[in-house]
Amino acid sequence: MTLLQVQHLGKVYTTRFGGNQVEALSDVSFSVDSGDYIAIMGESGSGKTTLLNILAALDKPTRGNVILNRKNMVHIPENEISAFRRNHLGFVFQDFNLLDTFSIQDNIFVPLVLAGKKHKEMEQKLMPIAKKLGIENILAKFPYEISGGQKQRAAVARALIANPELILADEPTGALDSKSSDDLLEQFEQINAEGQTILMVTHSIRAASHAKRVLFIKDGNVFHELYKGETSNEEMFQKISHTLTMLATGEDSNA
Repeated sequence: MTLLQVQHLGKVYTTRFGGNQVEALSDVSFSVDSGDYIAIMGESGSGKTTLLNILAALDKPTRGNVILNRKNMVHIPENEISAFRRNHLGFVFQDFNLLDTFSIQDNIFVPLVLAGKKHKEMEQKLMPIAKKLGIENILAKFPYEISGGQKQRAAVARALIANPELILADEPTGALDSKSSDDLLEQFEQINAEGQTILMVTHSIRAASHAKRVLFIKDGNVFHELYKGETSNEEMFQKISHTLTMLATGEDSNA
């Protein structure tokens, strides 16, 4: 079943001084099926961050539509957008975005607190996720007392706890060492295997090689895409490397 449809998305910014217009996205179209795991890659300035912000309902496109489970996010009124984001989307950030004055448990609870859930319900939702991510022993600790890998697992738990339709991950391995990155990517694969849809923006070829599908953005357009199928992570790594070389050199993606 198609969960997300991105239709002819364009975004033009007007600079503060001089009134010049900058086209960040030109004509981006793709769809995401329920249970998919997609990585978005591209050079700096390619438009992938703008795309992620629009998909996260943090920005509005100049043209086009973003339809999540038959709801057009572009037309959601400003006074309803925060609730929509909280109820339908989960977020994992490069810098974790944990609150230092909250325990790990309370950080994970934040989406449910904002949704007005009762404490008993929050606790029932927490433990299965905490055990799955291996963080049940650090729930009483504070962010400054745990490692980067543990912080990111807590951030993943916070993203999962409201049972979102789509998880958006922005460079989730960017602040992690190689072992913590590998651990997180294995957890993402497991979470996806259990049915969670994930869309991840990353510069990391290793991270992208774990996804089922990779979209490459160049000059505000989808330049190319790869499907993993039965390909191994190592083979996918090589395919992604080759495509990124094409992006950098300007080769034809169909060559």
